Amino acid sequence: MASRVLAATSSPYSLAAFAAVGGAIVVWGAINAVTTIGAMNADLDKPAPAPAIASVTAPEPPPPPPPAFVFDAPLPGRVINSPFGLRQMPWEENGRLHEGVDIAAPAGAPVHVATDGIVMKSGVSGTYGRFVEVAHKDGFRTLYAHLGRDAGLKRGTYVKRGTTVAYVGSSGRSTGSHLHFELRNKAGKPLNPALFMGKTFAEKDDLPLKAAAKVGRTVRLAQVSKWPEGVKAQMASKTAADGEGVVTRVKGGRIRTRINVVDG
Repeated sequence: MASRVLAATSSPYSLAAFAAVGGAIVVWGAINAVTTIGAMNADLDKPAPAPAIASVTAPEPPPPPPPAFVFDAPLPGRVINSPFGLRQMPWEENGRLHEGVDIAAPAGAPVHVATDGIVMKSGVSGTYGRFVEVAHKDGFRTLYAHLGRDAGLKRGTYVKRGTTVAYVGSSGRSTGSHLHFELRNKAGKPLNPALFMGKTFAEKDDLPLKAAAKVGRTVRLAQVSKWPEGVKAQMASKTAADGEGVVTRVKGGRIRTRINVVDG
C-alpha cells in the first residue's frame, strides 16, 4: 500500500498537478492581497467628510413698542364744520376764541371717547348744554358738549379708546345738531383737536403741542341757520330796553323788529 502511494506521488504527472494547485493558491492569495491593499489605499485617498453643522435660526427681532399716544376722532367719518380759533357769532359784537371744534352729525349719533381715560364729570351747562369730560394720561382732558344725552357712565369709570360716552344732540347754546369737542393740556389751556384726531404718536415729543396751542389773528364770522333760543330772548330784551324798537317772534323762529322813528 505504501509503495503504491509513493509511486503515485513520485509520478511526474502528480508532481505537476500538485505544483499547479500550489501555484494557483499563491496567485489567488496575491490577488486578494493586492485587492485589499488597493481598497485600503482608496479609502485613504478619500477626503474626510465635512463635519455636520447644525442649522442656526436667527432670533426674531422684538416687536416695536406700542405708541405713546393714540387719538381717535369722536365721530369717525364726520368732518369739522367749525374749526378751532377766533370766531364771531352773528349776535356777538366781537370775536372770541372757539376753544374746540364743531362736528356736524345727526341727533343720536354715538360719540366715542378719543383716547383711553377716566370719566371725570358729566352734567348740564347753560352754554355747553349736556356734556361729558374725560381725563387722560399726562394731564390731557377732552370735553364732549351740546349732547342729546350721555351714556350713563359714572364718575371714575375707566373707558377705552372708542367707547361710546354720549350721543349727539343740540343742547345748550347750540345752533343745530352737532358735537362740540375740546382738548386741553394739563394746565387747562385749549389745544386744537384737529391736530390730534385720528393720529398716532410714537413718543411724547412727537405731540404737536406748540402748533396746537397757536391761535391765529384772523376772526372768522360764523354762518348759522338759526339762533339759540336763549340768545334770541336776550337780544329781544336788550333791544326793548334800549328803546330801539319792539322785537317779536314770527312763525319759523324768525325775529321781526319794529323800529321807533322819532320826528324832527
